[in-house]
Amino acid sequence: MSSSYPLGKLPPEHLAHLLARHAPADPRIVLGPGIGCDAAVIECGDRYLVAKTDPVTFASDEIGWYAVHVNANDVACTGAAPRWFLATLLLPEGRTPPALVDAIFDQIANACRELDVALVGGHTEITHGLERPIVVGCMLGEVAPERLVRPDGAQPGDALLVTKGIAVEGTAIIAREIDGIDGASGLGKGFLERCRGFLHTPGISVVRDAAIATAARRVRAMHDPTEGGLATGLLEIAQASGVGLEVQEDAIPILAETQTLCSRLGLDPLGVIASGALLLAVAPEDADAVLSALGKAGILANCIGQAVEPERGITLRGSRGTRPLPHFERDEIARLFE
Repeated sequence: MSSSYPLGKLPPEHLAHLLARHAPADPRIVLGPGIGCDAAVIECGDRYLVAKTDPVTFASDEIGWYAVHVNANDVACTGAAPRWFLATLLLPEGRTPPALVDAIFDQIANACRELDVALVGGHTEITHGLERPIVVGCMLGEVAPERLVRPDGAQPGDALLVTKGIAVEGTAIIAREIDGIDGASGLGKGFLERCRGFLHTPGISVVRDAAIATAARRVRAMHDPTEGGLATGLLEIAQASGVGLEVQEDAIPILAETQTLCSRLGLDPLGVIASGALLLAVAPEDADAVLSALGKAGILANCIGQAVEPERGITLRGSRGTRPLPHFERDEIARLFE
């Protein structure tokens, strides 16, 4: 009997094999596909074009708004400004009234206005076999070559910074998809409403975080930790840059609602999908300036550790001593939706 993969990302070893087998040869590609490389960078005259595509299958009540922001995040993590957006809308047969299509288009348009992005194209169809809408977004941006931030730029000694709090995205998704989840009863309407609001406050967008940080000092690497949470984001930035990491567990910001929700449902917040928390690697002499600039802008930011030599591995230090950073084969919330 053939086996199949569980819900979640393709295993990284399989993905790495596929990317190596189909590596692009165009010399104008500045940054191509790879583990931890979430956006492509292509030379276009005196500017680099940055391209990103990502689907959204959860958060169905604001799926259009969501799709714009999650794609913009990865463009912003290269130091680029998001400029143009394309959307493919796949809508379920027999479950798509005209008002739903209008609502998704309005959400996309509103999110584009928030980011000063132009909606320039895409595709819309009613698709057989779907249970809910799916939006596949493609965000394009541009950056001056000297302002490019690569995902593989972290160096030993760099400070690791995180904005807002981890699992902001996961908290909002769980609260919005809470019906039928075991262990979710009794959480309270007000509590769940606050969790749903995490989509907007503190928000899943890191576009502003990235712009403020890169304006303050030279940032060596940035990453938007999505599926697999902060732990996977840290692993990806370490693999891309060829460094080890020492992470201080007590310094990792976890908002109270996130902690309560994860504890109730038996989830490790380190492995919960985490857009909204921008992960940065910054030279140690620049860390205070970046933290200060973010703080003045009203964005919570913490130093959670440092990059080290690769032979030292990736470790988590806390009240339980020093241990390897947990590894998540799939995002923690995937277990809730099987």
